Amino acid sequence: MPASTSETPRVAVLADSDTRWKWGALTARRITTDESPLGGFLLRGRATPTPRQLDEVGVRADSLDEVTAVEFLRAMERDADRYDVVVLALVGGAVQAMLHGLARAWQGRTKRPVVVTGYVGVVYEKLADGLLLRHGADLVLANSRHDADRFRAVYEGVDADASAVTECALPFLGGAPYEEKHDPYTVVFAAQPSVPDTPADRAYLLGRLVQHARLHPDREVLLKLRSKPGEHTTHIEEAPYQKLAQRIEGGLPANCRLVYGHMGEVLDRTDLLVTVSSTAALEAMHRRIPTVLLTDLGVREALGNHHFTGSGCLASWDQLDAGHLPEADARWVARQGVAADGTYDTAFDTARARVTGLLAADRLPPLAPYYSLTTAPGYLPRILARHHLAPDGTPLPGAPAAGKEAGPVRQIVRRAARGAYRHGVQRVAPVIRRMGEL
Repeated sequence: MPASTSETPRVAVLADSDTRWKWGALTARRITTDESPLGGFLLRGRATPTPRQLDEVGVRADSLDEVTAVEFLRAMERDADRYDVVVLALVGGAVQAMLHGLARAWQGRTKRPVVVTGYVGVVYEKLADGLLLRHGADLVLANSRHDADRFRAVYEGVDADASAVTECALPFLGGAPYEEKHDPYTVVFAAQPSVPDTPADRAYLLGRLVQHARLHPDREVLLKLRSKPGEHTTHIEEAPYQKLAQRIEGGLPANCRLVYGHMGEVLDRTDLLVTVSSTAALEAMHRRIPTVLLTDLGVREALGNHHFTGSGCLASWDQLDAGHLPEADARWVARQGVAADGTYDTAFDTARARVTGLLAADRLPPLAPYYSLTTAPGYLPRILARHHLAPDGTPLPGAPAAGKEAGPVRQIVRRAARGAYRHGVQRVAPVIRRMGEL
């Protein structure tokens, strides 16, 4: 990787799924420069993204390696001088494990990389749990003013340092503002892997989408899917819409079809974005595309659509079938970091300035997460053990050997194991649950 200059800090991004790679890689670009060398690391697991999923993000890394947590930490210990910034785009428990592991790996160093973390999208559950698991990074990015206020309140409420909280925005907003209707008028339903989570609810939503297409034959109705069969995303998908669509009596109408690809490109031809609670709603609002968060299954924390109360965009399929077209509340949109007013170009200025300041410092203090054996002796060891780390951040016995490349047999075994896991999630587990209900 090229040598660093003050203008081109070198960045490492560790991600555990396609959506987190998207957030991490794009965040890296926003808080540094487009010319910054980018080293990509994919945390090995059930949701390790496929080449197709990585291509869909559109951000190219200068290098890309699939690693375990211990392998990543050993790389960071060995190559600490190779990177200036480390972005942890992971689930909360993995972030906490990496913070403790990095603290041990960089112990005694006066200069170390700046560590950045945050959330992929809307924070509608596990606010305190997720935040405290992310505490200890140099920057904890908040995607909106609303989130920044909540994050600081949580940290201050447990007497933890809240200075790392930094307001910015979602890094993947953009695209041309919506100005006029397309021909044909296009309705897009943005599906989510785990919301709703029951086959019956998912079949209901698909049925209503098909009904809307039949009621409006002049419209193009698209079901935007996140992954193809066999792929995994951040969340487990037990009842893929592809399989549910095969059960539609008479098949999908001619004006209704499934689509994949980059969400921004799909939004380029969208006149109405419909979803339950997908972050795609914020992408659409940013571009002033009419957006609906469905209320058919209720407005509930479990669905995440409760986050959008006050937006003016909650509605049902019945209302959409009748021609209802929502208009987002400008004050709500402003607080959610959507930046539809044109301020998005400056949304990352504060984060970028903080990173620059930390890089210029003569020394950085050791990473000091809130969770320790003093504050959480019954919780922290379990979190670390999941990633083969002892309570002091050192690798547990039996952890993968440093620098050992996976041979052909090992690679085949890994792929087979992931395939078996996905098969179990998507086929075996639902059958077992149904048998349990008999």
